[in-house]
Amino acid sequence: MKRLLLVLVAAGVALFSPALYADDYPSRPITFVNPFGPGSGSDTVCRIIAEPLSAMLHQPVVVEDRPGADGSLSALYVHHAAPDGYTLLMATNSPLSADPFLHKNVKYDALKDFVPITRVGSFTLMLVINPKLPFHSVKELVAYAKDHPNTLSIASGNTAGIVAGDTLEHWAGIKMLNVPYKSTPPALDDILGGRVSMMFADFTTAMPFIKVGKLRALALSRIKRSALYPELPTMDEAGVTGFNLDAWAGLVAPTGTPPEVIAKLNKTLRPIIGDPNVQAKFKVIGFEGFSSTPEELESYIKAQLIEWKKMVKDADIQPD
Repeated sequence: MKRLLLVLVAAGVALFSPALYADDYPSRPITFVNPFGPGSGSDTVCRIIAEPLSAMLHQPVVVEDRPGADGSLSALYVHHAAPDGYTLLMATNSPLSADPFLHKNVKYDALKDFVPITRVGSFTLMLVINPKLPFHSVKELVAYAKDHPNTLSIASGNTAGIVAGDTLEHWAGIKMLNVPYKSTPPALDDILGGRVSMMFADFTTAMPFIKVGKLRALALSRIKRSALYPELPTMDEAGVTGFNLDAWAGLVAPTGTPPEVIAKLNKTLRPIIGDPNVQAKFKVIGFEGFSSTPEELESYIKAQLIEWKKMVKDADIQPD
C-alpha cells in the first residue's frame, strides 16, 4: 500500500509539473502591468505589442496601468503575483535600474525577484519647454537660471526625468523648482498650460505637441543624434559634456515562472517586436524597438544597475 501511495503521489506531482503546465500555456488572459499612467510611452508600447501577441497566443492580452512611486508599485505588484506567466511587468529603467538608488525602502530585488523575458527597446528623452519661454537653446536656459535661481521649474514623470533634471542642475550649477508627477502626460499638461517650465520627456508623449508648436524641444538626452529628429542637438553638443541617458523597456515575469513559459513568450515576442508593421508603429511614437534573449536582458539589467547608481551619485541625488 505504501508503494502504491508513493506511485500515486509521484504521478500527481508529474501531472502538475511546470513542463506539462507550460504545454497548455496560455489558457486564459495575460496581463501586461505598466508602471506608468494611460498615455505614457510605456503604456503605448504595451498596447502596440499586446494586440499581435494576443493573436499569436489566441488569448486576450490586457494592459493594466499601475503608476506610483516611480514605477516601484507596479514592480512590487508583479513580484507578489503568481509565477505562472499570466502577470508580466513592462519593466523600465525606473523600477529595475533607478528606484533601488533613489528610494530607501524598495521592497524587491531587481535581479532576484524577476525573470527576464526579452528587451522591447528604448525611449529617447528630450528637454522640452513651454514655447512662451524665451529660450531657444540649453545655453540660454542655463544663463537665465543662473541669474534667476528657483524661478524656473522642471517636472519629472519618471526616474529618467528625475535623474536627467538633477544632472542638468548639478552640472550647470543652477537651481530650479522640482515638480514630481506619477507619469509624463499630466506633467506635460502643466507645461502646456504654463504652470511648469520644462521637463525631460520621451518622444512618444512629447512629439505630437512639438509638431504643432505647443512645445519647444531644446536637446536630446542621448550622446548621439536621433534619426527621428536629426536637427535636434544632443545635451552633449549643447555643452553638458558626456550627458548620455537612455530609458529602456523590457518584459519580465515573477521569479519562479516556469522556464518553458519564459521560452515560449520569448519565442513569440521576438518576431512580433521585429515585425515591420510593429516597427512602423514604434517609429511613429519615437520608440526604438528591438528584442533580446532572456540572458541578454539579464546582463543588460545588471549593467544598468551599475550605470544608474553612478548617475544618481554623480547628480548628488539623496535617496528618499
